[in-house]
Amino acid sequence: MKSTSRLFRFKDWLFDPPVTGHPATAIMRFMAGGVFLSEGIMKFVFANQGVGRFTKLGFPLPDLTASFVGGLEIVGGCLLIAGLLTRAIAIPFVVEMLVAILATKISLYLGTSPLPLPPAPPRTGMWAVLHESRSDWAQLLTSLYLIIVGPGRWSLDARLHRQRASAVGVATRDPHLATGSTGVTVTASRGVREAG
Repeated sequence: MKSTSRLFRFKDWLFDPPVTGHPATAIMRFMAGGVFLSEGIMKFVFANQGVGRFTKLGFPLPDLTASFVGGLEIVGGCLLIAGLLTRAIAIPFVVEMLVAILATKISLYLGTSPLPLPPAPPRTGMWAVLHESRSDWAQLLTSLYLIIVGPGRWSLDARLHRQRASAVGVATRDPHLATGSTGVTVTASRGVREAG
């Protein structure tokens, strides 16, 4: 019985994130989602970014791996931009970025990377890794941030949350989430009342 309860709590945590975050959270979603979207498209358009890259890195089934990762980045990037299923898609992005860092930056540090070295110094070692991994770290940390704080008020997750709360008459304490497009205000102390 306890495991079922944990499973439901995890499902709620994953698919019903906090949506009271600052509206500027949308900027973080747009940045990360836009980068994932463009990188996903490039995996299909440029062989050296997709199949070729995964082949050089020694990934098994490089065709399938490149297509899967590219598809995940395209669909997931769009979901992040929209703020829909934000936590659910940010989790695989964290995993992806950790794999990317481990698969490419250790060999860069050691000078044994099968990928082309950076065109200008530093070409190997710690400084090369720090320079070449800056976007990996930005994507990783932004995904972690979105897992922790949720998608923010300006997201489809927040809109769906408002609609569910309004449909069942659930009160909310956040005045920013209180008024929906229906003109109904949901408040913690007074219940549902018409906006006026």
